[in-house]
Amino acid sequence: MHKQTMDMTVPPDLSKSGGTGPAVNRRPVYQDFMPPCNSACPAGENIQGWLALVHEKRYHDAWQLLIENNPMPAVHGRVCYHPCEGGCNREQVDGAVSIHQVERFLGDMAIEQGWQPHYTSRKTGKRVLVVGAGPSGLSAAYHLARMGHTVEIRDAGTRPGGMMYFGIPAYRLPRDVLMAEIQRIERMGVKITLNHKVEDLQKEKEEGAFDAVFVAVGAHISRKVDIPAREAGRILDAVSYLREVGEGQRPMLGRKVAVYGGGNTAMDAARTAKRLGAEEAMIIYRRDIDHMPAHKFEAEEAMEEGVKINWLRTISELELNQIKIEKMVLDENGRPQPTGEYETLEADAVILALGQNIDSELMQGIPEIEFSEDGTVQVDEHMMTAHTGIFAGGDMVPSERTVTIATGHGKHAARNIHAFLSGQVFAPKAKSPVVPFDALHIWYYTDTEQTTQPVVPPEQRTQSFDEVLGNLTEEEIRYEVRRCYSCGNCFECDGCYGACPEDAIIKLGAGRFYQIDYSKCTGCSACVLQCPTAAIHMTDKA
Repeated sequence: MHKQTMDMTVPPDLSKSGGTGPAVNRRPVYQDFMPPCNSACPAGENIQGWLALVHEKRYHDAWQLLIENNPMPAVHGRVCYHPCEGGCNREQVDGAVSIHQVERFLGDMAIEQGWQPHYTSRKTGKRVLVVGAGPSGLSAAYHLARMGHTVEIRDAGTRPGGMMYFGIPAYRLPRDVLMAEIQRIERMGVKITLNHKVEDLQKEKEEGAFDAVFVAVGAHISRKVDIPAREAGRILDAVSYLREVGEGQRPMLGRKVAVYGGGNTAMDAARTAKRLGAEEAMIIYRRDIDHMPAHKFEAEEAMEEGVKINWLRTISELELNQIKIEKMVLDENGRPQPTGEYETLEADAVILALGQNIDSELMQGIPEIEFSEDGTVQVDEHMMTAHTGIFAGGDMVPSERTVTIATGHGKHAARNIHAFLSGQVFAPKAKSPVVPFDALHIWYYTDTEQTTQPVVPPEQRTQSFDEVLGNLTEEEIRYEVRRCYSCGNCFECDGCYGACPEDAIIKLGAGRFYQIDYSKCTGCSACVLQCPTAAIHMTDKA
């Protein structure tokens, strides 16, 4: 193999070749580095690896590599906010590779063809209790099952999936897709017990003879706000409202619905109200579009569907069918400040979407466990609480709250739990430096923009809860994977082989990469300057 050991404690300057010619004070070495897409993925996927397999039309192999880190690609291809694409070096040229669409393509193909995970592990005889059937709990259970442990998930809900089922509307995440990926985890031997609220964690651990526990209860409790109200109309919290809709109910809201908040949940609540028949759905938010917690495209899709967003407004008083709101201005730090100017809006119902808190009551009776001011649980670097054998992750711990981050927590917790049950300590491998755009030498560059994802026209979206965003075709998927630069990793393009004036590069054959004959190498750095992916680097001669 071409990969040679380098000192990774100090990342080399990949933007410079540093060739010295006949002096031979420096020499080239092959060393694969970290692609920015892989580095940015909260679930730790080997994105570049499975993109390369899709390029070879090895779809089943690509899916198997993908699910080594993420058990629900069809879900994540729809609801993840794809930070991988934000990190993609191609974003600086003509748009990132549409990674989430390729992931969705593989996830859907796996469901259609009934693929099952390939893994080999002996039964360990260890039992693990997972509390919460959301993305973090499902991920932990999946990875623990792959490692040979017996896992049971207990959840208070009527359906598995947590906030994926009860918080994300079906027009973003179809329920048949979600359930198909959960059922695959169940077929691995993971037992899911529903309608079971764990109230005494220590008791359930002991009675079930569990060797470890992972607590991953989602943030299902809406934050309260003190708003003066005389004879207020109907007031709902967004979490309960979306849960009712997820359970098939159709809450009566009236003709005009106001949503108070600026996060993704607020956008979902307003868009859901339109689908339930509200003639007018509006959002009231105290900042502007550049300072809202929701992703910008969520707000744009809501506005396309006719949702009106009242920026720089806050509710000061509620009356029957009326809302008194105060205009705000942003100071130099982007914080909203009151103006003393008011206006009145009409609304038959108000939905409060001001964020969620966790329910940590099940852990309050364990004296060793410590909590942060916001109620989240404090864990160490191994995701274990101060009580030996009890781990926590997802919404339960201080972190950004997304499905993909929760999924990454579940995987990380599973590895630490496995080490704990084995009498060891999990030590993650040191990460290689990330390859920046200016380190690449894209001599094969062509201008090929990202494929546009199909979308249902706005006037049709609000007529049902059918999925809004569609799939790319297989041809379009293959076009997208061809756009990948393979940053930091050799793909045997023969650029170094053709560039070397001394015939010092030896081809070892397909899949075996290259070797350097240092008896011929002059250190001219021609190979480095020709390498498009920055997989060759000049280093000081030993």
